[in-house]
Amino acid sequence: MGVPVSSIEKITGKSRQAILARVLEELSVEAVNASGPRWNGRTVLPSRDAVLAAVEGIRQIFFPGYFGSPDLRDQALHYHVGATLDRVLHALEEQIRRAVAFAAKHDFGACSHCRDTAEQATLAFLARLPEVRRLLGSDVEAAFDGDPALKIKEEAIFSYPGIYAITEQRIAHELFLLDVPLIPRIISEHAHGATGIDIHPGARIGERFFIDHGTGVVIGETSRIGERVRIYQGVTLGAKSFPLDEHGIPIKGIDRHPIIEDDVVIYSGATVLGRITIGKGSSIGGNVWLTHGVPPGSRITQAEVREARFEQGGGI
Repeated sequence: MGVPVSSIEKITGKSRQAILARVLEELSVEAVNASGPRWNGRTVLPSRDAVLAAVEGIRQIFFPGYFGSPDLRDQALHYHVGATLDRVLHALEEQIRRAVAFAAKHDFGACSHCRDTAEQATLAFLARLPEVRRLLGSDVEAAFDGDPALKIKEEAIFSYPGIYAITEQRIAHELFLLDVPLIPRIISEHAHGATGIDIHPGARIGERFFIDHGTGVVIGETSRIGERVRIYQGVTLGAKSFPLDEHGIPIKGIDRHPIIEDDVVIYSGATVLGRITIGKGSSIGGNVWLTHGVPPGSRITQAEVREARFEQGGGI
């Protein structure tokens, strides 16, 4: 229903300045109320732009020459990686400190706990970077081995959305394990927006993980994925239900997503729900809806699921 002409005439007949002043006052009050903890009259939050710049710096460290400065000479590589790493860690420590202070509602300027927590988290994150890089190298190998359309590995590094998404998830996952607030989801949701692949930073993913094509993939927080797993576009590893507390609010921290063991292939459009286990070496066919675990070596197709669910009296 449109706004009556008479109402429009009444509004436009008022003072423009008076309307602007009223709206500005109301929005300012709401903005202050929504902004959370403040320090010396200002809101202290992590910067999304600064966090993503740090992630891009880490990508340049992991794949020097592919991203950032091209044509790096061997003599300059060590210096380039060191300088980039130093810049990234300083920036990241500042953002972690801001995130910790905001989440804990502490005084950003005076809180030694926030400063120490950020420093320790950054150092712990630094120590994990070589292992994260090793895992990513294995993911690139898996892409090359698993995709006949990929002629050279470098093509996956440059252009595959699955490699882009798993790079950001593996970075976010380390920060998630360190209980850093806000920042892991900033990173993983950036990858989600860029690639259409939604992997929660809490998901534990083994080496040689390959997402082929990738669009529409969803992997939930408590998913556990083994080694040498391959999934295709449109796959969901989700929760079957959300247990509620006495107030009807979903209980957090409960394992509710699938366990995918080693050497499993899940084809496009498959939906696997609940805390079930897909046994080692299994193959889940396209568009299968699966809410029960399967033993190692299983081959699950739509026809088999329909037979088990309906003809054998399993129900829905």
